[in-house]
Amino acid sequence: MVSNVPRHRVFISYHDDDREYKDRFVRNMGNSIIDESVQVDDIDDTNLQVETIRQYIRDDYIADATVTIVLIGPCTWQRKHVDWEIGSSLRDTKKNSRCGLLGILLPHHPDHGKKSYRARLVPPRLADNCIGDQPFANIYDLPGSWIEASVRRWVHEAFLRRKNDPPPVNSRPQFGRNRSGPCSQGWRD
Repeated sequence: MVSNVPRHRVFISYHDDDREYKDRFVRNMGNSIIDESVQVDDIDDTNLQVETIRQYIRDDYIADATVTIVLIGPCTWQRKHVDWEIGSSLRDTKKNSRCGLLGILLPHHPDHGKKSYRARLVPPRLADNCIGDQPFANIYDLPGSWIEASVRRWVHEAFLRRKNDPPPVNSRPQFGRNRSGPCSQGWRD
């Protein structure tokens, strides 16, 4: 089954506190994905405005991806850059085609291993797209024992959903700043 699933170009969005999980994820996926994520020191952001950095990431990294994976730790829902990367991934323009979208709860997320997750503990823009009978995105638990075939299937399913109707929900205003408060409080509308 896995041999029939093509490799996809993947942009990985995550909170910097979870960098170790991001690095492990890329290593464990081996040849199953093509990592289009921003690497440490890829962008010299000295004296660059935030919008310039965002445009660079959107045009040089997200634009090359077909699927965006959000690695969800306990504080990921608070991060303005994660919100912005999800929003950019959902846009469908001449320069940047829409990406498929999926979330993966990391083992230290409070809802990892539970039957369901609390929407207030995941990035709001991701949660908006996980609603209904045929959601644009899905959220999964990172498997305890690594199962590359399952993750590769999730990525491929997200890829296939990226052109589905109805289109994804992307109407929420972008975070202007990181949300504050203890991670366990979750976001509020």
